[in-house]
Amino acid sequence: MAPPGILNRYLLLMAQEHLEFRLPEIKSLLSLFGGQFISSQETYGKSPFWILSIPSEDIARNLMKRTVCAKSIFELWGHGKCPEELYSSLKNYPAEKMVPFLHSDSTYKIKIHTFNKTLTQEEKVKRIDALEFLPFEGKVNLKKPQHVFSILEDYGLDPNHIPENPHNIYFGRWIADGQRELIESYSVKKRHFIGNTSMDAGLSFIMANHGKVKKNDIVFDPFVGTGKASRKNQKWRGPDENIRANLRQYGLEKYYLDVLVSDASKPSWRKGTYFDAIITDPPYGIRESTRRTGSQKEIPKGIEKCPESHVPVSLSYHLSDMFFDLLNFSAETLVLGGRLVYWLPVYTPEYTEEMVPWHPCLKLISNCEQKLSSHTSRRLITMEKVKEFENRDQYSHLLSDHFLLYQGHNSFREKYFSGVTKRIAKEEKSSQE
Repeated sequence: MAPPGILNRYLLLMAQEHLEFRLPEIKSLLSLFGGQFISSQETYGKSPFWILSIPSEDIARNLMKRTVCAKSIFELWGHGKCPEELYSSLKNYPAEKMVPFLHSDSTYKIKIHTFNKTLTQEEKVKRIDALEFLPFEGKVNLKKPQHVFSILEDYGLDPNHIPENPHNIYFGRWIADGQRELIESYSVKKRHFIGNTSMDAGLSFIMANHGKVKKNDIVFDPFVGTGKASRKNQKWRGPDENIRANLRQYGLEKYYLDVLVSDASKPSWRKGTYFDAIITDPPYGIRESTRRTGSQKEIPKGIEKCPESHVPVSLSYHLSDMFFDLLNFSAETLVLGGRLVYWLPVYTPEYTEEMVPWHPCLKLISNCEQKLSSHTSRRLITMEKVKEFENRDQYSHLLSDHFLLYQGHNSFREKYFSGVTKRIAKEEKSSQE
């Protein structure tokens, strides 16, 4: 990998939604395509402008073929806090890197992007004219140029206090756009069959990207759903038919293997590693129930001698049981380096990072929040298998110091509806007043 520097700097223009998911997605995709996340920025927050060092343009293009969190990527030629700093930066950019895109046989155009401010046409022309010192020798072509260059100006995040001058100005060569249009193309609103817990299209793509899913990977969803799909004048047809119907709608049925019905706590799999990724949205106990079939699991010797706080799994099947079954199943069936991506519902006032289930075979990669209400949220947890599974790892959570915190997930349903009841009562009181 080339060392980070001016010759391989790129500017990412990020979308202003799913803010917490953006950084893990970009890091995962760079890793997938042989790159590494290298940046001089200390924080990212809500800013749409990210400066990254990427080893090659090919990796940058591959990144944009997958990301739904980034709008565009540019090869960064210069930037500054004011026009003078920008021009000075551009004059220091190596001429030999500019020549292939500015020679007399080329065509080009220059675009202006502003964030949080609208410029007049006169202001745009003035900014373009100020770049006359650059060695442009080609012809301007506004319809089908060979090369597109962009001036990008950042006026901050507060629409109520827009500064007169931009905080930062960037200039670069456009490389590629992201896959934002997929969110609309695969929108749940356009699907033939919709389940009561169907996942938002944008979040579905983000989950696949966090899981580093690539071509020919085998991906498993242990809570696949879509069995209770709804369609006017259509009877319930079962999960397999509905999944196939949705995939057929997008021409993706050839990538689908099969569906099976089984107890997630007792999966019908032989021992071995099968999956490159496990990506799922488990039931939270709100719209769907959780229960275990059969008898209580046998707890190995030694576990029953733990302190009282480390109690064996009960006959009832709680959320904490389901998540530990999911982690154990993932640790046993994922290939080494494979990823588990799942949603963890939490009661916000009581949430701490220690409540995220842990497993000795899985390393936590990212933990992103999506707010559901004033008192609840769900967190997208991404974990990577870093150690081969051993039988003793199956009960490691019972020995964890955070075992009681894990059990806090079991009352999520009651706390969820408690919050809903309080909100309804508050609204009724307000309407009566």
